[in-house]
Amino acid sequence: MKNFTKSLFISGFPVFALIIFVKTIIDANFNISNIGILILSITVVVFFSMLFIKPVARTTKTLTFYSSLIVLGFTLNLFNFEQKSLLIAVGLALGWLAYLTWYSSFNSRNTSVLEVGKILPDFTLENGDSKQISLNDLSGDFKIFIFYRGNWCPLCMAQIKEVVNEYKELEKRNADMVLVSSQPHKFTKSLANKHKVPFHFLVDKNNKTAKQLGILHENGLPAGFQVFGYESDVVLPTVIITDKDNKIIFADLTDNYRVRPEPATFIKIIDNYKD
Repeated sequence: MKNFTKSLFISGFPVFALIIFVKTIIDANFNISNIGILILSITVVVFFSMLFIKPVARTTKTLTFYSSLIVLGFTLNLFNFEQKSLLIAVGLALGWLAYLTWYSSFNSRNTSVLEVGKILPDFTLENGDSKQISLNDLSGDFKIFIFYRGNWCPLCMAQIKEVVNEYKELEKRNADMVLVSSQPHKFTKSLANKHKVPFHFLVDKNNKTAKQLGILHENGLPAGFQVFGYESDVVLPTVIITDKDNKIIFADLTDNYRVRPEPATFIKIIDNYKD
């Protein structure tokens, strides 16, 4: 199954790091090798914990600060030739490298449907009352579509919070803000009730529109999150801006889920287009 390995990895790697961190603390044998293991494991644990404790809308691709700590921890471990410790250090370091270069990246995204200058194909979504909303039901001079993975994704929530903070500026430009996810309605309603702004909080039932636009992410949900009521297939983080005739004037098809445009970019695109 496509991306299933990634789904398992993103759930298992932080847990593995946490187990190693706790075990190292319990053992309390802080030689130079174990200090290296401690730095490696706590770096991974802190990074993933901070995503939920203090969500950010975007990061750099390389996560330079955290990656430097990973290199430091691995280097310290090289001073000890104990096979078990070395294997753990290699596992943590390779796990971090896999996260940066393999998990975080979307390879070969299909961009053909969403090229700037093309007319955005009509599609149907559902509002909070399960009423169908088509593209032509949106009447703003500009339409900004943010396709987000779900309430479970801290970067998505931080990105939406940024946009909410700029909603007055978007209103001045008569821009319809459309937030789309394939998550169950109850989560989207919760998000709408939390922010209470005049945005369109819509659901892409069964990822029908995601498939139509080529932005479906099969098995994009971390393994195990299904128990909270989420579906395994999600959407690739995507931003589309159209004019009143539904012509695409901007499309951010990020190749890395941690790299996303800022609201200031949306405003700049609209202002430049109007000029």
